[in-house]
Amino acid sequence: MLRGMRLLLLILLKLKESFIAKFGSAPKFYVRAPGRVNLIGEHIDYCGYAVLPMAIEQDILIAVEPVKTEIVQLANINSSYLDFSTSVNNIQINKTKPQWHNYFLCGLKGIQEHFGLNNPTGMNCLLDGTIPPSSGLSSSSALVCCAGLVTLKANGKTLSKVKLAEICTKSERYIGTEGGGMDQSISFLAEEGTAKLIEFSPLRATDVRLPSGAAFVIANSCVEMNKAATSHYNIRVMECRLATKLLSKSKSLDWKKMLRLQDVQAGLGVSLEEMLTIVEEVLHPEPYSTEEICKCLGISLEELRSQILSQNTQNVSTFKLYQRAKHVYSEAARVLEFKKICSEAPDNAIQLLGELMNQSYISCKEMYECSCPELDRLVDICLQFGAIGSRLTGAGWGGCTVSMVPTDKLNTFLKNVKKAYYQNDGQSKTK
Repeated sequence: MLRGMRLLLLILLKLKESFIAKFGSAPKFYVRAPGRVNLIGEHIDYCGYAVLPMAIEQDILIAVEPVKTEIVQLANINSSYLDFSTSVNNIQINKTKPQWHNYFLCGLKGIQEHFGLNNPTGMNCLLDGTIPPSSGLSSSSALVCCAGLVTLKANGKTLSKVKLAEICTKSERYIGTEGGGMDQSISFLAEEGTAKLIEFSPLRATDVRLPSGAAFVIANSCVEMNKAATSHYNIRVMECRLATKLLSKSKSLDWKKMLRLQDVQAGLGVSLEEMLTIVEEVLHPEPYSTEEICKCLGISLEELRSQILSQNTQNVSTFKLYQRAKHVYSEAARVLEFKKICSEAPDNAIQLLGELMNQSYISCKEMYECSCPELDRLVDICLQFGAIGSRLTGAGWGGCTVSMVPTDKLNTFLKNVKKAYYQNDGQSKTK
């Protein structure tokens, strides 16, 4: 703990020196938001279901000086991220180019709109970050959270952590990502020494004590994937939304009001296991064309596009509904089982948790199709060298894996995975 504090102080001193060199004056305060690793519960927060992440030490730090002009000046310690400045009264967020400063503007705009700030404070801001970009460890959401907190402090406002998380979740959607709230929630609600079960509607976080005798190891596939720069993520969100509509209509629910797969379960008052049976009965494994979806719902293509689909999924012609719904309902059940095992702590807890992580990975790969060859290879290597469970974490299509490794095998595991994945294929990879 003391070592970590000393290291943070050294980083802040270096950030202060860089700030003075950049802006000619000292920062007035600093804001920090951590990244996160999701242990289990992938792609289900935006469906209304609980997830189980924990914060990591990698973070985003921002040094801030409020100024008497209306200009926000943003700079980054990493020179590959270009400086940016704009008026606080004219925030424009470019969805087509998700550059780093746009994530800051999301958090800024969210706080501005929440409080109805007519004349918000200008600021000089210098950012430093240790979360690898596009790695599935929530670098973008941590930046949005940091920016929200910066704007709050600079304008002399206060909010609860829960409210801040809710605002930052909504404001990240300004960049076009239809996220569910896990990343922002754990960034604000995390506590040292515990993972959290994050539940939604209403947002709440419950401590989950992980078993002793095992470590969770994050390994980077070194394949970058930016959620806002591709349509993969939002297509999955829309497939879940369309599955919600078709399931609702088949069960005579008010399908037009239903947005999330959890809404269907709540509307029917049935278990997750029963929902999986209903998916088998109602949806077919073959992809649905937009024409078939329109026919099932009794709407026109124009209505489908204007009332249901997001802007960047307007031209998608086929959707896999059966597979996505199967993943969501089974993954939601795995999260609850994971929490139950951690609470009850049976003698074979590590084995049971590992099996759940492996099942989650298979479902992500086969049902949700959000893996990639490099992630598949990295998971195989981790399991080969002693991980009890291993899975992709984050959105997928690149980024990181998380593996549960017995502590007595940890050093050997690290050495072997480093050799097999990072040194053995002739490529230069950075962990």
